[in-house]
Amino acid sequence: MGRKLAVGLVLLVLVAGGIGFGYYRSQQGSSTTAPAPSAPVESGRYVALGDSYTSAPGTGNPAGGPPGCARSDNNYPHLVAARLHAASFADVSCSGATTADLTRAQRTDNGVNPPQLDAVTPDTTLVTVGIGGNDLGFIGLLQQCGTQDPNAAPCRNRFTTGGRDRLAERIDATAPKIAEVLAAVHQKAPKAQVLLVGYPTVLPDGDGCWPFLPLVPADVAYVREIATRFNAMLAAQAKAHQAGYVDTAAPSKGHDLCQKAATKWVEDLVPSSPAAALHPNARGEQGMAEAVLRVVE
Repeated sequence: MGRKLAVGLVLLVLVAGGIGFGYYRSQQGSSTTAPAPSAPVESGRYVALGDSYTSAPGTGNPAGGPPGCARSDNNYPHLVAARLHAASFADVSCSGATTADLTRAQRTDNGVNPPQLDAVTPDTTLVTVGIGGNDLGFIGLLQQCGTQDPNAAPCRNRFTTGGRDRLAERIDATAPKIAEVLAAVHQKAPKAQVLLVGYPTVLPDGDGCWPFLPLVPADVAYVREIATRFNAMLAAQAKAHQAGYVDTAAPSKGHDLCQKAATKWVEDLVPSSPAAALHPNARGEQGMAEAVLRVVE
């Protein structure tokens, strides 16, 4: 497999259906506030649930176990907790997590993370949830995503054969899983303000930056459309299940992985700042923290 083809495969695995996934603002257009907690966040417990866009591998010092979760001490939950002066704080996010890993133990390459929902207790007053990207699971469908032909559109063509959009179908299938997660959080912490955190901008407007990233303009547009739909689904589920929605795509627009090192919030395939490839760097986590804080009552 050629280098550019392999790079394209990795990009779509992670962006469209892998460790983290996101672009652009939702169709709802902005963050929305959840019902306020019955007790002040500052005097209660803050619990952060999520995948690697929450745990932020490589951006700071390791924070808590197991090591396989790659949780950093300067991810957005830690920054939010510091600003709110939360009386109690638990960050149980873990790289590779799916919605199922909120209710079951997650085996990582280095240790087992307990079910994330175990950290949510009746005295919890704030819960942030950043989950769903890994539930899309398109690894087996991504063999034609990278291309050296600027006129091809292998990703769009691969996923939309036969009049079906398989990525869109997977997003629709993930919606009830998000609903179940939010219902479970409310059940465990009925006094808490619950915030569903969307995914930040990964790709730029326009045609992208081929061949730096081997996604041709047609595929950039397609992935962008799918990502918009994904965040829109998250926003809709938050609204339907008494949770706030934190739009991180709008504030991160213009800070995508095609930008210069000092500007980008999301790293490219060869990170120029400490972070995992195609994941938020420290600047990105700071931006996500600010987005969360704007929504917290």
